[in-house]
Amino acid sequence: MEYVERHTIAADAWFDGGDLDCGNGLLLLIRQHIDPLEPGQLLEFTSTEISVEEDFPAWCRLTGNELVSVTRRDRERSFLVCKGPLTARGGRQAAARGRPAFVTSRATVPVHVPTSLPPPAPAPAIPPLAVMGIGSWPRPRWMLAAIHEHIEGRLSDEAFEVTAEDATRLAVAAQLRAGVDVVTDGEQRRDNYASFVGSRLDNCQLIPLTDLLPLVDDPEQFEAEMRSLDVPASQVRHPAVFGPLGRSRPLALAELEAVRALTDKPVKVALPGPYLLTRIMWMECISDRAYRSREHLAEDIVRVLREEIHGLLAGGAALVQLDEPVLSEVVFTGTKNTRSFMCGALSDKGDAAHELAFATDLLNRVTAGLPTARLALHVCRGNWTRDEAVALTGDYGALLPVFERLAVGTLLLELCTPRAGDLGILKALPPAVRLGVGIVNQKRERIEPVAEIVERARRAIELVGPERVVLTPDCGFATFADNPVTSAPVAEAKLRAIADAAAELRRRP
Repeated sequence: MEYVERHTIAADAWFDGGDLDCGNGLLLLIRQHIDPLEPGQLLEFTSTEISVEEDFPAWCRLTGNELVSVTRRDRERSFLVCKGPLTARGGRQAAARGRPAFVTSRATVPVHVPTSLPPPAPAPAIPPLAVMGIGSWPRPRWMLAAIHEHIEGRLSDEAFEVTAEDATRLAVAAQLRAGVDVVTDGEQRRDNYASFVGSRLDNCQLIPLTDLLPLVDDPEQFEAEMRSLDVPASQVRHPAVFGPLGRSRPLALAELEAVRALTDKPVKVALPGPYLLTRIMWMECISDRAYRSREHLAEDIVRVLREEIHGLLAGGAALVQLDEPVLSEVVFTGTKNTRSFMCGALSDKGDAAHELAFATDLLNRVTAGLPTARLALHVCRGNWTRDEAVALTGDYGALLPVFERLAVGTLLLELCTPRAGDLGILKALPPAVRLGVGIVNQKRERIEPVAEIVERARRAIELVGPERVVLTPDCGFATFADNPVTSAPVAEAKLRAIADAAAELRRRP
C-alpha cells in the first residue's frame, strides 16, 4: 500500500477507529458513519491496527466505495474513502478543514426489562376457510427509496412514517378489493421480513451482506454464495448485534395500528421467530463480544419477542404469526455444519436433531401462557427467488414432531408447490391445530383458476375438516423488499382467486 504525506481532499465526516480490526467492530463503525453520507462525500477514519491495511481495501472493492488515499504517522494510519466512486463527487466543493464530523456512536445503551406485560385485548374472530396473505406485499418504488434512505439515516422517522402510511393504504386497499378475511400491512416498513428488527432493537444495527466478507473463514466461497442471490448483496441488510438486546420501542406495533385505522377486519402481524433470529444474529467476531454463546443470545431474543407479542395482542392483533422458514433448511440440507443464505439465515448450524429441539424449545418459551388461538407458525422452503430449481424440496414428515409439540393454534404451510410433498402427512397434526393451506404459488405469474384452488382446498378439508382450514398463498409476495417474487396486480389477482374459491367452498364444502 502506498502512503501519501497528507490527504488532498477534505473529509465530510471523521472518526477514530482506535485499535479495532475489521472483524472486531471497525466495519460497524465505518458503516454507521458512511451510510448518512451522500454519494461522492468522503469519510476519514484513523486506525492503529495493521490488519486494516489489507482488509479495508478489500472491503472497498467489494462494496463499490473508493479508497482515495492513506497516510501514516508512527503506528496510526488515516484512511480516506469516498462513498461510491470518487467521480460521483462531481463539482462538489471540498469540505473545509475543521468542519464538524457527523456525530454518531456505537456505544451500547442500557436495556430496560419491563416488570409486567399487558394482557391480550379482544380481537375479531377468524372464521373457518378464512383467506389471508402470508405477510409481505410488493412495495412501490418510492417506498423502497424511503426504506433505504431511512436505514442510512438520510430520512427522518417522521418523514418515513408519512411515506409508509401511504404505502400501507395501497397494500390494504388491494387486499380488501381481493376479498380477504384477514388483513396485513404488507410489511411495507420492512427491508425484509426478518432483518428489519436490526434497525429497531437496542444495541443492534443493519449492515449490508458485503460488510461480512472480512468476518468469514472462506471469503471466496462467501462471495460466490452472495452472487447466487437474485438481489445484489449490497442491497440486503443483515442485523449485527454489538451489545445486549433490548426493546425500548415496538418492532411492529405501528404496522398493526396503521391497518386497524383502515379496516375493522381481523389483522395479522408477522414476526421473525426466535430460532430464525438466533440463526441470523449469532455471528462470531460480532455478537460473541456481547454474548457467550448463541444460546445466551437466544434468551434475550425470546424476551424481546415475548414483549412484542404481548404488545401486539394487547393492541388488538387477531393473529401473530411467527416465521420460521429455516426449519426446512435444517431438515433438507443435511446434518453437517453448513452455511446457507436461505431466507437470510447466514450463520452455521449443528445437526438436525439438536437444531429442531433447540427451535422447538425457543418457540414454546416465546408463546408460553399466551392464547394459542391467536398464534400461528409459518414454514416454507425459501422465498428469495422465483427459481424453483434452487428452492428446497421435501415433505413435512421430518417436522411433524416439532409441529406436535408447539403451543400455536395455526400452522401456515407452503403446500401448493410439488416441492412440499404429500399433503396427507399432515393428517397427524393435533386436532386443535388449524391448517393454513398454501393454495397458490406466489412465485408464478399464472393466476390459478378457481376450480383448481377449490380442488386443492377440498383435499385439505377432507383431511382435517372445514373448521380447521384457512387459505393462503404459499408465502409472501415480497419477502425481500428489493426482490419481490411477483407484482402487486398479480398478487391481488391471486388473492381474489382464493377468495372466490373460499366463497364456493362455503356454499358447497
